[in-house]
Amino acid sequence: MTNSFDPNKSAIALDVGEKRIGVAVANLGVRFASPLTTLDSPKTFLHDISVLCKDEDASLIVLGLPRGMSGQDTAQTEWVRAFGKQLGDYLGAAGHQLPLYWIDEALTSEKAESELRARAGKRKHYSKGDVDALAATYILEDFLKEYHA
Repeated sequence: MTNSFDPNKSAIALDVGEKRIGVAVANLGVRFASPLTTLDSPKTFLHDISVLCKDEDASLIVLGLPRGMSGQDTAQTEWVRAFGKQLGDYLGAAGHQLPLYWIDEALTSEKAESELRARAGKRKHYSKGDVDALAATYILEDFLKEYHA
């Protein structure tokens, strides 16, 4: 599927958890995803994402959708969908009406932790936040491939 996205804008990807949200960004002209930050204040998640979207000149948001190992919906799937609805409503009320895209996040956290572990060697030099931000990067890369953004 090919879409025409503004190459002067960016995409934000979120690896949504109840305690932390990993965030990645990609300029849609360059199409190179990289970790941006990790949000770790659940009470301000919506506001913080809104600020990041403005700061990064985002034209869309990609959310990782967790599923069970057989592709089935789980309680976490429903929680993330509800969060996505809240986020869309919040952004709309703040005047930042951005389209939300959903990408299966299967095994992105495991892949991120494996990569960080390999980079760190015997010593663990990374945090759970680092894992979440890198997982968001993989989610964004999958989006860019799927949508030819």
